[in-house]
Amino acid sequence: MGGVNRTNGGAVTPGGGIRGATGGANLLALRSHNTALVLDLLRTAGAEGISRLELAERTGLTPQAVSKITARLREDGLAAEAGRRASTGGKPRTVLRLVPEAGHAVGVHLDRDELRAVLVDLRGAVVGERRSPLDLGAGAEAVLAGVTRAAEGLVAEALRPSGGPATEAPRSPGGPTGLAADPTLLGLGVALPGPLDHARGVLHRVTGFPEWDGFPLRDALARRLGVPVVVDKDTNAAALGLAVGGESGSFAYLHLGTGLGAGLVIGGSVHRGARTGAGEFGHQVIQLDGPPCTCGARGCVEALCLAAVARDDLAEAARVLGAGAANLVGLLDIDLVLLGGRTVGAAPEEFVHGVGAVLDARARREGGRDAAVPVRIAPGGTRGVAEGAAQLLLAPLFGRGDA
Repeated sequence: MGGVNRTNGGAVTPGGGIRGATGGANLLALRSHNTALVLDLLRTAGAEGISRLELAERTGLTPQAVSKITARLREDGLAAEAGRRASTGGKPRTVLRLVPEAGHAVGVHLDRDELRAVLVDLRGAVVGERRSPLDLGAGAEAVLAGVTRAAEGLVAEALRPSGGPATEAPRSPGGPTGLAADPTLLGLGVALPGPLDHARGVLHRVTGFPEWDGFPLRDALARRLGVPVVVDKDTNAAALGLAVGGESGSFAYLHLGTGLGAGLVIGGSVHRGARTGAGEFGHQVIQLDGPPCTCGARGCVEALCLAAVARDDLAEAARVLGAGAANLVGLLDIDLVLLGGRTVGAAPEEFVHGVGAVLDARARREGGRDAAVPVRIAPGGTRGVAEGAAQLLLAPLFGRGDA
């Protein structure tokens, strides 16, 4: 996608520009289409960098527009020179690179029984990680306190090497904590089981925990931490992280851990649906009058799959998961199925083989094994959801998300 040529270089803030030292608020203001294109190319170029001429050629922007954007990015510490490259004519070209440490985001995965948090830089590299037990049913105060401890601990360890306490930002009683004083911190991305309202950051009847219905998690955390917060389903966050990390086309990420869900990427974008409810994969009924599910229905894929796991019958669990995946492939005609989650991670080959066998059988019925949708283990391991949660903040800066 090409850029839109404008004389202002594309970097716009409510106050008419980015002033002073780079900070989380300034980074979040860099939402213009043109700036996002340039930042994304700087990110993908890595340490070798990219020249202004190449940026102009690949974005479709004029050299003048690129020069203004990169000058602003250098002024704010987001870009730096990475040396010179020989030219086919004229003087050597100066190449620029992204400065990864100029911005950070915390990604939090709230599972039913565990909290995992990561701190990542602008390139998505993990620079800190924390894990702790969690009871999602313990109530809002306990969960909010756990997230606060994890976020503050990560920032203290990774962004303040001396280990000193945060410098409290000016606040009224009950206001934000010292996280707001860290100039490179964009904010927090939080991923947890659905259903939920991604746009408003409000939880619905989280499967197995109906007491969360209507809780404004995003706003509660933002008030407590004093930084921007984005909330999404665990599977959507993981799918976004995979798309940003290089998975292309249309694919489904199936997450089997303490529950079962799907993140859908259609045409390179996360598909959340009109009411942000897409991907409730685990609650498709495949056995009428089957065993009860925590969602209130009977015979759901999740209930059947988790029951097989509890019996240590992983072959049956994989077969059930494959049946659900085949339904998804039939409905959406996706290119790829990616598997993740703690349960899959404990026996990856068995799940890839079992799900793949069901999809192969479906393809043969429809006209040949060669047409089978491939099945792979998602990269990123067990922290893929937390890393994807951080991308809820980072990806929009690079034109790769809609958070």
